[in-house]
Amino acid sequence: MSKVKYYYDPDTLSYRKIEPKKSKKYRNIGLFFLGSMLFGLLGLTILLNTDILNTPKELSLQREVKNYELQFELLNKKMGQMEQVLANIEDRDNNIYRLYFEANPIPEEQRRAGFGGINRYKSLEGFNNSEMIIETTKQMDIIQKQMVIQSKSLDEITKLAEEKEELLAAIPAIQPINNEELTRMASGYGWRSDPFTKARKMHWGMDFTAPKGTPIYASGDGKVTRADNNSSGYGKHIRVDHGYGYMTLYAHLSKYNVKPGQKVKRGDLIGFVGSTGRSEAPHLHYEVFKDGERINPINFYYGSLTAKEFENMLKYANQENQSLD
Repeated sequence: MSKVKYYYDPDTLSYRKIEPKKSKKYRNIGLFFLGSMLFGLLGLTILLNTDILNTPKELSLQREVKNYELQFELLNKKMGQMEQVLANIEDRDNNIYRLYFEANPIPEEQRRAGFGGINRYKSLEGFNNSEMIIETTKQMDIIQKQMVIQSKSLDEITKLAEEKEELLAAIPAIQPINNEELTRMASGYGWRSDPFTKARKMHWGMDFTAPKGTPIYASGDGKVTRADNNSSGYGKHIRVDHGYGYMTLYAHLSKYNVKPGQKVKRGDLIGFVGSTGRSEAPHLHYEVFKDGERINPINFYYGSLTAKEFENMLKYANQENQSLD
């Protein structure tokens, strides 16, 4: 029950009842409702930001979402570490492996290229954590692409390494007659006096003087293409195709130790010194071809001679003496 208030009226010398104004009454009612609304809104805000009204299932889902956010953060850190390792591999690939095998480095823009065209991540849009999920997915896609490029590069390097190993084995790199069995290096590559006509003419190989029957060895891996007496002047001779444009010829043999079509390794015994064909004395006439052109064999003895032996050979090979064929 509301209190009734009175005031003293001096004119009537009596107490009169105070009648409240209607506007004030309405204002009080309005303030009451406004205060009630503000209090209710504040209470609702507090409730919505606490777990008081959440069901156990909702609380479980919230914990799961927070756990996923933590896992995404850890995943991003791991991918950052992967990118560092991959960048180191890419650097070594470009500046060591590909450089060594004379392959062009893979451009940085090719390694780091993104994905053009349609929006690959449209299905991930519209969620609370869409931005985080999309960025993580993009990072994973780029790393995956970099790994594919790097894997292909290493496959290429492996193939180049195998080919280089085969090339090094194929190059005619040893002297075809052992020094212990060699009488002397009779004549080198260049202009020499012909033993029969005495005219000055080009000598396309090197002559190694040795007794008849001295073993002759293949100077590199390859395949015997000829072992016959059907080439003018060479007498019994052998030709070995080493691949990669290289071929060697061994002439004036007394007999063969190989047949056409046979594969040989560097150092294999292929024949014996003789004096067949256009020859003045027992010796081996040795030629090296590259892409069909005769080249100086003296540049290919790094596999069997010491520095002193090579120096002596170079000295005799450069003498413009008389050849033996």
